[in-house]
Amino acid sequence: MTSCMPVKTTCPYCGVGCGVEATRLPDGAIRIAGDGSHPANQGRLCVKGSALGDTLGLENRLLQPQVRVDGELRRVSWDAALDKVAGGLRAIIDAHGPDAVALYVSGQLLTEDYYVANKFMKGYVGSANIDTNSRLCMSSAVAGHKRAFGEDIVPGCYDDLELADMIVLVGSNTAWCHPILFQRIARLKERRPEVKLVVIDPRRTATCELADVHLPVKPGTDVWLFNGLLCHLAREGMVDDAFVTQHSRGLDEALAAAHVDCGDPLQVAKICKVDPHALLAFYRDFAATRKVVTAFSQGVNQSSSGTDKVNSIINCHLATGRIGQPGMGPFSLTGQPNAMGGREAGGLANMLAAHLELDNPLHRDTVQTFWDAPRIASKPGLKAVDLFHAIEAGTVKAVWIIATNPLVSMPDADQVRRALAQCELVVVSDISAQADTNAHADVLLPALGWGEKDGTVTNSERRISRQRAFLPAPGEARADWQVLCAVATRMGYVGFDFAAPQAIFDEHARLSAFRNEAETARLFNLSHLVGLSDAQYDGLLPQQWPQGRARLFGDGRFAHADGRARFVPTAPRAPRHAPDEDYPLILNTGRVRDQWHTMTRTGKAARLSDHVAEAFIDIHPQDALLYSVREGELARVSSAWGAMVARVVHGGGIARGQVFVPIHWSDANASDARVGAVVNPVVDPVSGEPEFKHTPVRIEQFRVHWHAFVLSRTPLNLDGVAHWTRIQGEQFLRYELAGRQRVDDLGAWARSLLGVADPDADWLDYADASAGVYRAVHLEAGRIEQCVFISPRPDLPSRAWLAGLFAHPLMDAADRAGVLLGQPIGKGVDAGPTVCSCFGVGRNTICAAIREKGLTTAAQVTACVKAGGNCGSCVPEIRQLLAVTLAETLAQSAP
Repeated sequence: MTSCMPVKTTCPYCGVGCGVEATRLPDGAIRIAGDGSHPANQGRLCVKGSALGDTLGLENRLLQPQVRVDGELRRVSWDAALDKVAGGLRAIIDAHGPDAVALYVSGQLLTEDYYVANKFMKGYVGSANIDTNSRLCMSSAVAGHKRAFGEDIVPGCYDDLELADMIVLVGSNTAWCHPILFQRIARLKERRPEVKLVVIDPRRTATCELADVHLPVKPGTDVWLFNGLLCHLAREGMVDDAFVTQHSRGLDEALAAAHVDCGDPLQVAKICKVDPHALLAFYRDFAATRKVVTAFSQGVNQSSSGTDKVNSIINCHLATGRIGQPGMGPFSLTGQPNAMGGREAGGLANMLAAHLELDNPLHRDTVQTFWDAPRIASKPGLKAVDLFHAIEAGTVKAVWIIATNPLVSMPDADQVRRALAQCELVVVSDISAQADTNAHADVLLPALGWGEKDGTVTNSERRISRQRAFLPAPGEARADWQVLCAVATRMGYVGFDFAAPQAIFDEHARLSAFRNEAETARLFNLSHLVGLSDAQYDGLLPQQWPQGRARLFGDGRFAHADGRARFVPTAPRAPRHAPDEDYPLILNTGRVRDQWHTMTRTGKAARLSDHVAEAFIDIHPQDALLYSVREGELARVSSAWGAMVARVVHGGGIARGQVFVPIHWSDANASDARVGAVVNPVVDPVSGEPEFKHTPVRIEQFRVHWHAFVLSRTPLNLDGVAHWTRIQGEQFLRYELAGRQRVDDLGAWARSLLGVADPDADWLDYADASAGVYRAVHLEAGRIEQCVFISPRPDLPSRAWLAGLFAHPLMDAADRAGVLLGQPIGKGVDAGPTVCSCFGVGRNTICAAIREKGLTTAAQVTACVKAGGNCGSCVPEIRQLLAVTLAETLAQSAP
């Protein structure tokens, strides 16, 4: 398969759905570039997309099927593994019925995989117990869309962001989580500075650096804010009476519900804990601006009132008729590359494929007839949180987990661990040999990863794109749809004899068109893609559905049977669990810029680990003082459900009474950093989406006697180390360590940890026993192999300059002296922590350029040191560094 021709495919990370060109070079390397012809990104890639080539190595890949025998996983043939799965599922179904088995799948699946999984469970097993990790991020948007529009429809497109006169970002750190869309907004602001950008978010994130207004709402108060906006619009005469009368129902009821608590903007400001003048200014600007896009993401969805939050936003757009036209409308920014494709294929437990409804007998008959299926699920299945509770209760006795890592990503994640530990049959299909969930698998099945699998995905603007293979299948890995079909066939089911993903896509398209009229009519319709040949499918260009329609509802026709949209009354309610004396702080969780989900892919790329290397707890400095925790030191965050440990930071964006912890760290790369174990399992009553943004917690010191870090070309055995984080470096592994036991002989302990038993090894060290400081470097043939730094304080030397030593064939005298001294010898050697991952530019380099060359704008920094010149994700941080450095320079020059 060696080729120097680029293969056009789609990025596997966020819901933007960027086009990628991947080229296999003669030396085996993969060159990654943005696809300039793809409408979603027009050639641009964020740092994660740019680093895709760094994530394709086979280290830690699951490459052979394995079955647990006598408590140990053993390699077996595919036939043996498939027989084990099919036989196990069949025996449990025969003994306990179809609802005793379940699938838990993922927005990482391609639409073809999703389709087969849904057909297998709902049409042949006869149970709707198939849910997806998209339940954790986008199901509130789905429910809100269906209530308002009659179908799960995103009405707008990305171009609307550039046509708007006002953009409202709600619960979305777009700069870090959807960087390419944020760069479109940034370029718009450069061209048209008068465009208003409003960010509604409890935290001051990187996105706020570009905002005209930041409303730091109290977590969980979004419905109050948007109900207040609806009341303001009505009060100021901004309701579009003609649109409302002709194309909607229920405005009076929605307004009545809103007026109960939200008619007074001053009271709303008090409840939301925002400046009343800023709130009123936002209301006035929204009312006065016709072209408004309100884009929302996890901060809205991941809530026990997430569906109402979505509908409170939609209500404001319906009331003003601002929907379906260029530059306006509510816009759900999906979190995963195929969250929408999964919805199209029926991947959630409460829906059928092709946007048909599980609770509608006519819809069930439509799907069963089309599939010629022996049965059809007759009631909704278990949603994600309920599913794992049912597993622990023993009512679900088998679960097949595909392309997701619920021991890390689920709320109350220790409950998931308990559930899987006692489940009769756990099957896991994954690419990673080290995913936390694998420890509980009875059968492990190796799956294809990005670059190896072939199919389609659908992005946030309803655009279907191809993911194409450009790498051979490694080891014995197989496509998920192939494995599902093989199990279905072994269980005696017909209709799973697909030869290629093209055949699955064709059936998916035909189902979307089947009986798509009258009582089963829906906007999701791929009839124009029915009957594609292999060549046509292979060459399929990115395109939106329905055919030729970038926007929907512009004609005032909605998907409800009467063609009218619905206003949904959204009585505001507080999150289920309030802070109290035992748990006085509110935990918010989310992503960091350069990592993805549980890091099974991005964790392999050294340049993606440089920006944020460890899990952290972001807390306001005054709260840190109140609870006796210090910046740079370790602390434990605990709730009524679990606990985790990470390093305290003051990011400057968190309000008092709140803490923020990122979601990415797992037991594979940290000793105790799974924040999912802390998150409460309360869910939205409509969508079933968990409350990831509001868990009462407490914080306390995690006392240790020493701190250390190690850079090593070989892995370490960390048994006995109280706290550790493993970070991938360039040609080395980095370990951040801390210990709770005193070490009397630091040199002996360091040699043991690094596995240097030879007394004659080239080992240089420095020790200050009285201060508890120890530094050592281990060389082989003059090349650095390992180094270790130990101190009772967390402020250890810079890792950046030490990391650079691993690229040198030999350590010179200055380098050796610098290691023992604990700092580099020579100006400019230490670039500092990475700011721009695309070009590897550190903080010290940027600050020095600002000071020495008198730079005053981010554009000047980019021109000088390249930082910010690719994806632009670091531009907000560059702006912060400019402000701080210029202020320091001004202070130093003052008389």
